[in-house]
Amino acid sequence: MRGSSAARRNSVKDSVAFHRTELDVILRVYGKRVAEGEWRDYAIDHLSDRAIFSIFRRTSEMPLYKVEKVPSLARKQGAYRVVATGGTILKRGHDLAQVLRIFDKPKLRLVAG
Repeated sequence: MRGSSAARRNSVKDSVAFHRTELDVILRVYGKRVAEGEWRDYAIDHLSDRAIFSIFRRTSEMPLYKVEKVPSLARKQGAYRVVATGGTILKRGHDLAQVLRIFDKPKLRLVAG
C-alpha cells in the first residue's frame, strides 16, 4: 500500500497546476459572468503538461471556453491561452490578466426597433 500512495504523491507533484494568484484572476472573471447569468459551471484539470480551467454554460455540455496554462510554451507564445469550443485559440500570452481581457469585449446583441 505504501508504494501506491507514494506513486500518487509523485503524480501530483509532476502535474501542472494553477497557483492561487492565477486562480484568483480567473475566478474574478468567472464570477462576473456567473452574476450576469452567462456561465454556470466550471472544472479544473491538472495534467502532466498543462492545467485547464473549463467554463460551461450548462453542466452537461462541452465547455464553452478553456483557460489553459502550458508551461512548455512560456518562452515561445506565452504559457496562458483561451481556447474556444472548436479548439480555436482566441488569445494567448505571457500575462494571464491580459489574456483574460478577451472576455471583457462587449457582445453584439440584436435590438428590435
